[in-house]
Amino acid sequence: MQKDHSTSIPSTPTGRVRNRRRSNEVIPEDSKPNGSHLLVNDRNKYRSMWIRTHSSIWMIGGFVFIVYMGHLYITAMVVVIQIYMAKELFNLLRKSHEDSHLPGFRLLNWHFFFTAMLFVYGRLLSQRLVNTVTTDRFLYQLVSSLFKYHMAICYFLYITGFMWFILSLKKKMYKYQFGQYAWTHMILIVVFAQSSFTVANIFEGIFWFLLPATLIVINDIAAYIFGFFFGRTPLIKLSPKKTWEGFIGASVTTIISAFVLANIMGRFQWFTCPRKDLSNGWLHCDPGLLFKSEQYTLPGWVSQWFPWKEISILPVQWHALCLGLFASIIAPFGGFFASGFKRAFKIKDFGDSIPGHGGITDRMDCQMVMAVFAYIYHQSFVVPQSLSVERILDQILMNLTFEEQHSLYVKLGEILHETLTGES
Repeated sequence: MQKDHSTSIPSTPTGRVRNRRRSNEVIPEDSKPNGSHLLVNDRNKYRSMWIRTHSSIWMIGGFVFIVYMGHLYITAMVVVIQIYMAKELFNLLRKSHEDSHLPGFRLLNWHFFFTAMLFVYGRLLSQRLVNTVTTDRFLYQLVSSLFKYHMAICYFLYITGFMWFILSLKKKMYKYQFGQYAWTHMILIVVFAQSSFTVANIFEGIFWFLLPATLIVINDIAAYIFGFFFGRTPLIKLSPKKTWEGFIGASVTTIISAFVLANIMGRFQWFTCPRKDLSNGWLHCDPGLLFKSEQYTLPGWVSQWFPWKEISILPVQWHALCLGLFASIIAPFGGFFASGFKRAFKIKDFGDSIPGHGGITDRMDCQMVMAVFAYIYHQSFVVPQSLSVERILDQILMNLTFEEQHSLYVKLGEILHETLTGES
C-alpha cells in the first residue's frame, strides 16, 4: 500500500521534532467509520500484496536456511532481531533537539541493552558453553570462572550505567532524560523478558521454537489472504483492516496446520532432540513417547469415503492443537496491542526495514506472546514432572561443573559399594 508522504510536521518555537521518518507518520482517523479501510475496498491492494508477498518469500527462505544451520544460528538470528527491535523502539521517543544537547546520551541506551543481553544469555547459555569447552582445560577453567562471577559482572555494569546516567543529567533536560531512562527499561522488559523464552525453546528442541513461530506466520498470512478476498466485517477499531472473515479463516487454517506440521516436524530428530551444548553437529537421541507414532483405527463410514482404515498420529499432535488454538485466538491480541500503541504515537509502522510489512517490531508483536506461551506450556504440560533417570542426568549435565560431576560419580560409587557390601 502506498504510504502518505504529504503529512507535514508543524514547526515549534523550540524546534523539537521527533527523529522518525515522515513516511511512518499517520493522521488519526478515529472520525472515519470503522471498515472504510478494509483491503477489499483498497484500490492499491494488489500492488501492496505483491510487495508483501515478495518480502515474505525472502524472509521465509532465509528463515528456513537458518533453521537448517542449527541452534546457534537461530539464537544469533534472535539476537539480531532484538537489536533491530530495540533500535526501532529507542527511536520512537527520540527528540533531535534534546539529543543535540546531550552528546553521548544515546550510548547509554545501548549500554543498558547489552548489559541486559549479557545477563539474560549468560544465565541461559552458561552451562551449555561450559559443556562445549570441557575438552580444553584452560578454556574450561576460564569460562567456569567467568560464569561464577557472571551476576556480579552484570550488576557492576548496570551500576556503571546508572552512575553514568546521574552524571549526565543537565538542567532543563531532567524530564526528557528520566523519560528516556524509564523508556529504556521498559524496552528491556519487552524485548528480553519475552524473547528469552524464545531462546529457551530453541535449546529444548527446535520443534518447540519452530512450530509456534511457524503457526504465527501461517495465521498472519491466512488472515491477510482471507481478509484480502472475503473481508467485509470489521473486527476491532484498533486495527481497521482486520476483519472477522480473516480472523475466522486464519484460525481454522492455523489449527489444521498445527496438527499436520507437528506430524511432519516430529519425525526428525534434528527438530525434536534438545541441545545440551553450543555445537552444530547432528543430533541423535531417544525422541520419547511424544514423538513415537500411534495407530488409530478410523470409523467404518470414513473408509467408505477415503482409502484409509488406520492413521498414524504422534501424541505431540494433540499438544500442537493447543498451540494452534493459542496462535489463532490469543496471540493476535499482541498485534492489536501493537496497533493501539502505534495509534497512540500516531505512526503507521515501527520502522520500514521490511517492504510491505513495516519494521521488525511489526513482525514480532505476536511472536513474543506466542514464545512465552510455548515455553510455559512445554514446561507445565510436556516436560514430565516426576523424576526419571534421563531427567536427573540432564540436570546433572546442565547444572554441575565437570569437577562436580566427577565428585558426584565418586561419591555415588562409594555409596553403591557400601550398599552392595552390606547386603553380601
